Amino acid sequence: MNPIPTLAALAALALLALPCGVRAQAPDTTVLQARNWAAACFGCHGPAGRAPKGSVVPALAGRASTDLIRQMQEFKQGRREATVMQQIARGYSDRQIEAIAGWFATVR
Repeated sequence: MNPIPTLAALAALALLALPCGVRAQAPDTTVLQARNWAAACFGCHGPAGRAPKGSVVPALAGRASTDLIRQMQEFKQGRREATVMQQIARGYSDRQIEAIAGWFATVR
């Protein structure tokens, strides 16, 4: 038996087996969905919730999720005055508000 084909066959098998042992880590769909919902906020609150310096609209990035949830619930229930936030907040479920707030809390 010729050793060259045997070595080539072993190398080919090793290359075929490599992807089986290595798993690519898929992004967490919950995090991706939260980011997608949060993207609706970027128009007013800045990219990724980082409002431009001097903006009258507050930054959301890095704020405590409990603070953001409380404020969104106040908008949603009409207990906090705003120009458009009351209407926007009513468009989200409580679960979506929690996910969005959690995503903004992770942005640095």
